[in-house]
Amino acid sequence: MQLLAVLRILGLLLMIFSLALLPPLGVSLLYEDGALAAFFMAFLILFGMGFALFMPLVRYRRELRLRDGFLVVVMFWLVLGLAGALPLILSANPLISVTDAVFESMSGLTTTGATVIQGFDWLPESILFYRQQLQWMGGMGIIVLAVAILPMLGIGGMQLYRAETPGPMKNDKLTPRITETAKSLWYIYLGLTVACGVAYWLAGMSVFDAVGHAFSTVAIGGFSTHDASMGHYDSAAIEAIAVVFMVIAGGNFALHFRAWHHMSITGYLRDSEFRTFVTLLGLITVVTTAYLYVTGTYPGFLQNLRHGLFQSVSIATTTGFTTTGYHEWPTFLPVLLLFASFIGGCAGSTGGGLKVIRVLLLFKQGAREIQRLIHPNAVIHIKVGGKTMSDRVIDAVWGFFAAYVVTFSILMLALMATGLDQKTAFSAMAASINNLGPGLGDVSLHYGGVSDTAKWILAFAMVVGRLEVFTLLVILTPAFWRR
Repeated sequence: MQLLAVLRILGLLLMIFSLALLPPLGVSLLYEDGALAAFFMAFLILFGMGFALFMPLVRYRRELRLRDGFLVVVMFWLVLGLAGALPLILSANPLISVTDAVFESMSGLTTTGATVIQGFDWLPESILFYRQQLQWMGGMGIIVLAVAILPMLGIGGMQLYRAETPGPMKNDKLTPRITETAKSLWYIYLGLTVACGVAYWLAGMSVFDAVGHAFSTVAIGGFSTHDASMGHYDSAAIEAIAVVFMVIAGGNFALHFRAWHHMSITGYLRDSEFRTFVTLLGLITVVTTAYLYVTGTYPGFLQNLRHGLFQSVSIATTTGFTTTGYHEWPTFLPVLLLFASFIGGCAGSTGGGLKVIRVLLLFKQGAREIQRLIHPNAVIHIKVGGKTMSDRVIDAVWGFFAAYVVTFSILMLALMATGLDQKTAFSAMAASINNLGPGLGDVSLHYGGVSDTAKWILAFAMVVGRLEVFTLLVILTPAFWRR
């Protein structure tokens, strides 16, 4: 274990992260909103801490092993989640506790979108911008950005990339060099953000709101600059733009890269995971819209379609934007949408949840076991996209699912032990571990009413979900620390 190398990297990344406080500092200068001192002090503290860690080890060069990569990734998210809370702690508006600041920071960085803050319409512009920026940075994974930068400073990044990138195709590089892979992903991510922001602006948003919502849309984060979220604008055009970019951001970015590289969309049509993803979104939308129409929730079919489509895509992709109180919808619809968030986006996307490819493989494996009961001697292969999946991949998916269910259950029971009712505890844990945001019951509007203990449990669940369970659990095993 190269602990000194890990500390050196953390010091460097803290200094890099401190630079992310400069844009909101500039926003504070521009709007004269009174938060300048908070961001300036936070910048000095974080840069100083990073400098103090990095400089004594500046000449310490060691090659990272895979084990070191796991440790860096986990420590990085935990440390930056805590560091990101500093401007919120130092700011006079909002005036929140350390626990609430850490919860908000973790929620933003992990693109969960759960919030403890009320009255966004009265917050300083720089604080609003900072929250949106946190989601944008976390959406693609700050580690991927670090992988593009650190090799230029003499630190290899393949170990971090393998530890951070989830899914059965985690070793599938888009380009021969990992640095170029990370850069390619960020170019696509940045391009989508710009396109989304311009579209929002043309549809009627202010420049400030367009930039902020582009950040959270492409990141599948769900933070908004207004209390009513997307419902603040009451615009079908803005909602349609959001739906398009939520679907795009929920797709595998490797597909986006190949579509851009080959100037062709055939890759989307051939990809089993993306086809399943779009099909599921379509089915959920049809069921939601039909039930809203039958129950007369909104006047006219088009209004039911508008809200049904937007909320279905927003919740199923784990974005968490709202145009209406979906938790007040009749009978089973809120639970249906919450269950849809367990599936989430595609592998290699900015979405949360189990990921579509894993759910697809679980379904195929279940179907194979049924066939084996009927035909015990048959040799039945599981194929995705015409390729036979190895038993090692299937075992890994089942192992992940088991770890996910056990972790979810333990953390939900811990939440209930803090005094939350079953409905609130289940939905809050689902919204946190799936990186969704809005829940049901007492957390349908915000998380300000739950206890501090519950908030720390939920913040931990956000990191567990963002790191897809295994990355965090692996460093908690005794075998990880043995030589």
